[in-house]
Amino acid sequence: MKEITVEELKEKIDKNEDFQLIDVREEFEYETSNLNGKNIPLAEVVLEKDKIARDKPVVVHCRSGKRSAQAILLLEREGFDNLYNLQGGILAWRDAFDPDMQVY
Repeated sequence: MKEITVEELKEKIDKNEDFQLIDVREEFEYETSNLNGKNIPLAEVVLEKDKIARDKPVVVHCRSGKRSAQAILLLEREGFDNLYNLQGGILAWRDAFDPDMQVY
């Protein structure tokens, strides 16, 4: 499984690179704090796969990196090969860049 660090993600954001960010946490978690990605909870990720890009890099994240890894495994079975798991999830982002971010 391909992975990306929070520092690499921030660089992509800062450079306005063309990629998609998918947040597989539950809606209430997303509403507490998010990185402005598209919210598709893990339980719905295969059903909602048509909302996920196949023609550019897709960074998938959750709270810690475990659910996003599960989502990637499910999506790779559906033929996706452009997915990157965010190491440490939104917790790592908070620790590196936004210590005041509320995380459920």
